[in-house]
Amino acid sequence: MATGKGKAKQVKGKLQETVGKVTGDKGTQAKGRGEQVAGKAEEMTEEARRHGKR
Repeated sequence: MATGKGKAKQVKGKLQETVGKVTGDKGTQAKGRGEQVAGKAEEMTEEARRHGKR
């Protein structure tokens, strides 16, 4: 199950990446991809914590 903050970062990053593609701004695209990776990492960390507490 996705965490709220991690999933929100992924969505924000995808939006930012898309804006970068549309405007041709490679920097914005890269920031968006980075935000997606950070969101996925946060999501995975939270998932690992949940499994560790069982």
